[in-house]
Amino acid sequence: MSKSVAVRLNLHFTAKKWPNIICKICSGYLIDATTVTECLHTFCKSCLVKHLEENNTCPSCNIMIHQSHPLQYISFDRTMQDIVYKLVPDLQDNEMKREKNFYMNRGITCPKDMLTNNEPLGTNKPTESDVNDTDFHRFDEQVNICLECGAKQLSQLERRFLRCSSQATVTHLKKFIALKLLDSIDAYRDVDILCNDELLGKDHTLKFVILTRWRFKEAPLKLVYRPRVDLM
Repeated sequence: MSKSVAVRLNLHFTAKKWPNIICKICSGYLIDATTVTECLHTFCKSCLVKHLEENNTCPSCNIMIHQSHPLQYISFDRTMQDIVYKLVPDLQDNEMKREKNFYMNRGITCPKDMLTNNEPLGTNKPTESDVNDTDFHRFDEQVNICLECGAKQLSQLERRFLRCSSQATVTHLKKFIALKLLDSIDAYRDVDILCNDELLGKDHTLKFVILTRWRFKEAPLKLVYRPRVDLM
């Protein structure tokens, strides 16, 4: 059996077993999984962007994303992409190789290979394993937030305006506050964070908070922190 036939058979099997990791536009595995914020359907980024060049509706349910600027209402879904890479062996490595070859054949530096921290050319050249372990949160959709103190027992943060990944969770913010104000990151359990006077769950992502509690309001997302209150 040829390799291409084996790949097609594997894709066919996966589509039946895990249809949610298959792009409904190209019928391939999700690559750079991107979600429509209006209906939460997910597609390959390149497939969705190409579709929205001539349409303003979701390819799956046909709901209107936005009348004139649909591209502003889609976002990279890191969690879904991580799931796809875990379920499909070698997909991430093969995709990175194809991406590198694409840019190399056109004489362009691959964006994920660009040097960071202003390091001189030719020094500390990353190996393939280094690239695979790189934290790509800087490529996530970014969220502007404002952290306000809601109790006299805690101080106001010196820098209350933050910009971070939309995939960051409430727990990440709790740990940040604990490190800055309580001198120990382990004290994050003693901090509550609220939005619109509603206590937020520790596993809520900032993207989820915006979609469910701040959707039609202007940035920044305003959150309030306080000492933990034990609910009866």
